[in-house]
Amino acid sequence: MSAGAVTIGEAARATGVSAKMIRYYEETGLLAPAGRTAGGYRLYTAADLHALRFVRRARDLGFTLEDIRALLALWHDRARASAQVRRLALDHVADLRRRIDALEGMARILEDLAAHCGGDARPDCPILDDLAAGRPDAPSGPQDASAATPRQGEHDPEASPSPRGER
Repeated sequence: MSAGAVTIGEAARATGVSAKMIRYYEETGLLAPAGRTAGGYRLYTAADLHALRFVRRARDLGFTLEDIRALLALWHDRARASAQVRRLALDHVADLRRRIDALEGMARILEDLAAHCGGDARPDCPILDDLAAGRPDAPSGPQDASAATPRQGEHDPEASPSPRGER
């Protein structure tokens, strides 16, 4: 390992990717395993930090781990056609727009329900009535709730069990 290598904690601080996520990316093969000291501590080179920043930026833009794997491969392939990268980006934009549409549909339904709720001391509540009815035929967007949950095949080991799903 080079003299400029840093520990996992330093890599996490330098890239904004938590140590837990760095280990997860290595375990899943998204990133190559880091070099190790004689004592078994992980060490990250400048190239490793660059790759972690790449992954962080791609995650910030909402790409799936599968998409990031493909983007990393394309990034490392100097003979790639930029058309492949463009296609991945545009496919992601289309997915984001579908998710936005679904969220806007959910917001409209909730606004309508809230408008019909007295919000007073009476126990009757159209919001709870609608939720209790289940109404699978109601136009509430995709039934898989893709806009509110990780995308198919995604696992976020840092996901909080909180209702807001903060990372």
